[in-house]
Amino acid sequence: MAQAILDVMPGASTGTVQVSDPLNFWAGKRVEPRQQKNAEPVFEPATEITTAQQEKEQEKREKIAKLEVINNGKSITEALVDIDIAWQCIEYYAGLAGALAGQHVQLPGGAFAYTRREPLGVCVGIGAWNYPFQIAAWKSAPALACGNAMVFKPSPFTPVTAVILAEIYKEAGVPDGLFCVVQGGAETGTILCQHPKVAKVSFTGSVPTGKKVMEMSAKGVKQVTLELGGKSPLIIFKDCDLENAVRGALMANFLTQGQVCCNGTRVFVQKDIMPQFLEEVVKRTKAILVGDPLLDSTRMGALINKPHLEKVLGFVSQAKLQGARVLCGGERFVPSDPKLVNGYFMSPCVLDNCRDDMTCVKEEIFGPVMSVLPFDTEEEVVQRANNTTFGLASGVFTRDISRAHRVAENLEAGTCFINNYNISPVEVPFGGYKMSGFGRENGQVTIEYYSQLKTVVVEMGDVDNYF
Repeated sequence: MAQAILDVMPGASTGTVQVSDPLNFWAGKRVEPRQQKNAEPVFEPATEITTAQQEKEQEKREKIAKLEVINNGKSITEALVDIDIAWQCIEYYAGLAGALAGQHVQLPGGAFAYTRREPLGVCVGIGAWNYPFQIAAWKSAPALACGNAMVFKPSPFTPVTAVILAEIYKEAGVPDGLFCVVQGGAETGTILCQHPKVAKVSFTGSVPTGKKVMEMSAKGVKQVTLELGGKSPLIIFKDCDLENAVRGALMANFLTQGQVCCNGTRVFVQKDIMPQFLEEVVKRTKAILVGDPLLDSTRMGALINKPHLEKVLGFVSQAKLQGARVLCGGERFVPSDPKLVNGYFMSPCVLDNCRDDMTCVKEEIFGPVMSVLPFDTEEEVVQRANNTTFGLASGVFTRDISRAHRVAENLEAGTCFINNYNISPVEVPFGGYKMSGFGRENGQVTIEYYSQLKTVVVEMGDVDNYF
């Protein structure tokens, strides 16, 4: 059970770990893979840890958060927030479960019709490695609330905490088999998307993989929700509260080491305030404490793995070749702790002198790299902001409330933050436009994506006969 496993989990400190427990969850318990010879690799977490005897019992929330740090590499401060959002999501949809209702329609002659919302059946959730526990909750909670079963496949880079969620559901009384966890990579995902008994697939990840998921699911005419990548614009007007705008830019770029699909990585700043903005945002970025993510003081942990770190650093190098200026960061970071010297850390980066045609401005980097671009007018910046194949999120900072709503209306994105960025209350729908995907997660509307509507027509009189 979840409580027992979390209670006996030893303390963790920086170093290495060997994952030996089975991480598949089926029919109410952990199980070994059925076909060991074809098993796909489950990778080590980004942050390496060793175990030591726990000195005192911690709260379950803190234990799960600690596992998520080990699983993903993000700071413990952020992991605690992720766990809070996850339980809020589960609580929210548990509250909605008993309120699912249809519509009554009165028809002529005393006849009437009604609709009833019914489960889809077996749903598949495929998670990403940046928010492993939270995404598992975001997908499973509405699915179960609508009466479905879910088979969830976490990313092979972050295999640990989804099975903890499965054990929490088990402990809470969810019947065996309603939430199962299977580990694996592309081959496992293919099997799930093509399985004849699967009615829906909900995927979070990259655009190329999302296209493959959509193609495979289409062969069985399965419903699909896709939450894909982004290259979101953050627009900062000269009349903004500059302190809040700088905070917003940091939140829009550096959460989870910049590995967030809805990050506002194209920061458009009105020319009048560009010098003040750059001075302040660079000062704040340099002050971000990078290092051991298990320390409360750390604000940025390790990137997910070595290939991804090298990819992000490559984007910075390419940006410099194309004329961008690195104002700070953009280099591999080596912490002073000798146990962390081989970790996948980098210093958060701010790029100036950027143009819309640069690779760092057009492509999703998925790392702690902020590209800052100047603009003159509202009309100009909205056109430039929309000049992308993505459409996941956007943001605007201004004191002019009319302008704020006007810009929000004209931005082609599933979410627009006004005078804030990267907040995710469970009551609010989240999803993309264009190649950032379709369907929604969170909010009441998500019920529609995990259920199907049946119409029942009731005749109270005689049948009209035309024959």
